[in-house]
Amino acid sequence: MLGGVFVADSSRVMLMWEPPRETPVYYFPVADVRRELLFESDHTRSSAAMGEARYWSVRVAESTAENAAWSYVAPSAGAPDASGYVAFKWDQMEAWFEEDDEVFVHPRDPYKRVDVLNSSRHVRVVIGGETLAETRRPRLLFETGLPTRYYIPKVDVRMDLLTPTDSHTRCPYKGIASYWTARVGDQQFKDIAWAYPAPIPECSKIENLVSFYNERVDAIYVDGELQPVPRTPWSR
Repeated sequence: MLGGVFVADSSRVMLMWEPPRETPVYYFPVADVRRELLFESDHTRSSAAMGEARYWSVRVAESTAENAAWSYVAPSAGAPDASGYVAFKWDQMEAWFEEDDEVFVHPRDPYKRVDVLNSSRHVRVVIGGETLAETRRPRLLFETGLPTRYYIPKVDVRMDLLTPTDSHTRCPYKGIASYWTARVGDQQFKDIAWAYPAPIPECSKIENLVSFYNERVDAIYVDGELQPVPRTPWSR
């Protein structure tokens, strides 16, 4: 969707991993794209994996997305034939949907799992030498390729030490997250905790629970055992 109009709408989409991209891309059959909204661009791109790509800008009324659509003229040897398909730059479109549910950030990877389990483990989160959260009723979120996230009821969190910020992030598997900064004495730990006030239905069990970056707190203890500090894109 762009400018309140569906630029492409299809039940025949090809989901493709295109190196060096780390997330999949939707490719729409040309017949399912509003071609009158595409205006040819001089921009081109050469891909060793896929071949030569030509680009279009997308214009709907007052909304313009420059060089936001592309298609491959002819596939490289061994590549899937995408010549009859058009793809769009995700962040230049206004909104994306799978069926009637909005999708955020990128298409969902069918090989990625997100599971949320109830737990009675004793979880304690320490920041700035202070225990900011302690519970025996966490919900554990397991997401492919990421460390376990511990979601904690707000009544078990020192919310008096957390200040809401204007920060928000989007996740294709969980929804839109809101953040808090922790203030302990003279120390400030920006956007170190988050919650999903209205997660997508598949992750409803984490609704309004608070989680902390394992990578950035002083320590997380589970059943009294200090957890290792993971290395992720969110590490300090």
